[in-house]
Amino acid sequence: MITELRRRAYLSAMQVVSWLPRVELPFAAPSRPELLQTQAAPELEQPALAAPVERQRVAEAAPAYVPPAAEELAVVRAKIEVPRPTVVARQAVAPVVEGESESAEPKAAPVTPPRFALQLLRAGACAVLVELPTGEPLQGRDPAYLLLKDLLRSAGLPDSPQLIGEPVRWPLLVRGQIDQGPDAALEFVQSFVGARLEEQEPCSCLWLVGLPAIRFAGEADADAYNRELQVEGLGAAWALPGLELLMDEPARKRELWHAMRRVRQRWLAAT
Repeated sequence: MITELRRRAYLSAMQVVSWLPRVELPFAAPSRPELLQTQAAPELEQPALAAPVERQRVAEAAPAYVPPAAEELAVVRAKIEVPRPTVVARQAVAPVVEGESESAEPKAAPVTPPRFALQLLRAGACAVLVELPTGEPLQGRDPAYLLLKDLLRSAGLPDSPQLIGEPVRWPLLVRGQIDQGPDAALEFVQSFVGARLEEQEPCSCLWLVGLPAIRFAGEADADAYNRELQVEGLGAAWALPGLELLMDEPARKRELWHAMRRVRQRWLAAT
């Protein structure tokens, strides 16, 4: 089947002036009434000489053939082209892909690295891992250092402890993408303290002063205050509240003195 414009072009090339199809043609223009009336009359009633005159009259009445413009041909071709997938069809696939990505497991959020500063000291038969409240080494006039001296004196230990190594500050100020989370801090602190203690004479007890020291060296929490711990690789340990916490809450000192009476026998027997 061809369109009306192309059909007219073929008929004009064959010099066919008028014609009437036997069946209804698709894409055909409406029929002209004058042609239907002329074709409806019996051919026998028309004189033979009138045929040329009739054909001339019909030819004059028919509009002249005008070649179709390029725009019209483009529209005709577009109508008979095979349908292709549209943008809407492609967009319909998008929710399926998004649903698959949503069903995937979300990435774990990065863990915020803990922040603390610890100093390792040696006082007689005991080692002391103390939290530095300001992040800087303890000074002779600091109230926290004076309180630590009172604790050591009450425990029967020298009140002038010796520094062992540099303070441990976390997170580590190093370049590169390394783990700075709690697990890495625990492994680092225990390795550091264990290595420093191996360089010293055996100690009877390791004091863990402050929550960071208890958490990242003793693998315990605030519930372990004033209790003895057994840490793998470090031996016996004693957990104490932080120096600043003891100054802010003096009522904690009473429980600390009672616990010290039970624990001090461990290092007093060694001396």
